[in-house]
Amino acid sequence: MSDDVKTVSGKDDYCLGVPPERRQRDELRAAAGDYVVNNALVAPVSLEDLNCHAETMLLEEQLSADYQPFAIVVLNNELWRQSLLAVPFEKRLLLLPQCLKHSQSCPAEIDHLGLICKHCGRCTIDRISHRAEELGYAVLIVEGSPVVMAMIESGQIQATVGVSCLSVLERVFPYMEAAAVPGMAIPLLKDGCVDTIFDEDWLTDVLEVFEETREAVDLTRLKKIVADWFEPEKLATYFPEADGQTGQLAADWLAGAGKRYRPLLAAGVYATLTATAIDKISESVRQSAVAIECFHKASLVHDDIEDGDTHRYNQPTLHETHGVPIALNAGDYLIGQGYQLLAELGCDNTQKTELLKIAAEGHRRLCIGQGAELAATAGKEDLPVEKVLAIFSQKTSPAFAVALKIGAVLANADESILTALDAYSEAVGIAYQIRDDLLDWQAAQSHKELSIIESLARDMETDKAIAETRRLLEVYRKQAIASLDGIVQSDCKAFLRKVITKIFDGTEAMGCCDEHSSESD
Repeated sequence: MSDDVKTVSGKDDYCLGVPPERRQRDELRAAAGDYVVNNALVAPVSLEDLNCHAETMLLEEQLSADYQPFAIVVLNNELWRQSLLAVPFEKRLLLLPQCLKHSQSCPAEIDHLGLICKHCGRCTIDRISHRAEELGYAVLIVEGSPVVMAMIESGQIQATVGVSCLSVLERVFPYMEAAAVPGMAIPLLKDGCVDTIFDEDWLTDVLEVFEETREAVDLTRLKKIVADWFEPEKLATYFPEADGQTGQLAADWLAGAGKRYRPLLAAGVYATLTATAIDKISESVRQSAVAIECFHKASLVHDDIEDGDTHRYNQPTLHETHGVPIALNAGDYLIGQGYQLLAELGCDNTQKTELLKIAAEGHRRLCIGQGAELAATAGKEDLPVEKVLAIFSQKTSPAFAVALKIGAVLANADESILTALDAYSEAVGIAYQIRDDLLDWQAAQSHKELSIIESLARDMETDKAIAETRRLLEVYRKQAIASLDGIVQSDCKAFLRKVITKIFDGTEAMGCCDEHSSESD
């Protein structure tokens, strides 16, 4: 392939935004590596921030702003380089565009997964895909397939290498950023979607390199590991037989259904900050995770009684099956057991004191928030949206903060990490409550608790109130993402970004470039 490309007019123009000379492209790639190091950037970074950094880098290098799209790609590549190279070949996905095929004589068939190469040798797809498969890559010859996200979510794929035009890379970026997937992209050099070309040497530099270091946390696998900690036989270790019927009832409630977000957060933060494999997490972390879930499940028992709810997880609530006095007692027992588990952790006294302080402060704030909500609903107050959001912050955010900060303290994190985790918890907690409000409204459930939608609907039509609630959800989701700028450890930042996507799932299925073109026409 020629080192340089020339801009021509007409259908086959070379891609706008890509430097036409190979020397310029190589210089920009090198500059991106230096820029990431000099500015201590940590992946993932939003497209908005990448735009700003690309603009600054081009000014520093005295290069045309016309190359900003290319600069964004190479910056993002450098942000993810080390993480991607640590992923084994068999857990990587190579994405190639169908426009690399020989347009006049390609015998390949196309199905729902993309182009099925016949390995006829008439185009670069044959050579590249054959080599990638030899290394162990999964290979898809397709644009923007939702199959890609399914493979990522299943844990089969932990990194991607892609060749594509700049416009497709821009559309795919939100999905990759939301999943915090290490990825590197090689832009096409020629427009037109027919017989396109790209820098094959650049692809080879990425394709064939593996640097054996610790893999990033697999969120799906970690969730299964954490769920296993709450199997009845595992929980029996933490609930002595001497505690009798009360202890057994509490243990059964703890082992029941639940998302386990909070113990997952504690375990994930600890694993990422200490570079510990998720299947080798220490007993102290497991015990603290159980303590965290004790606090959470106790709050649900009390919350159900206070709100008069009869079902939780599609099952009767504890007070429905055992009566209010027994349920209250079981909830109180879980709180005490949570503190005892923290007090008995095998860590030094300074850490233990900090853990107990974090749990106590979170418990106190949660009660203040719940009390404010109970007072408002009992008095049938018409609270403004700002007051409702403040109550959401008090009653939900502290539980996330407790889980995250306990994991961080056990990992010996410094104060800057704890501060960033507080900001993250604040935004996630509020967004979580807003999302639940929307879900309850969609399900036509009665609203015994405070509702953003109801608060807004006093001053506007219901449809507009729902739209405004969705906007607020997006505001706080973005705040949670922005708070991650305070996390300087890449694995931890990527883990927390994945959690946001897991909870709020703000993306829609991808389409291919042809679908996009037909829609815009």
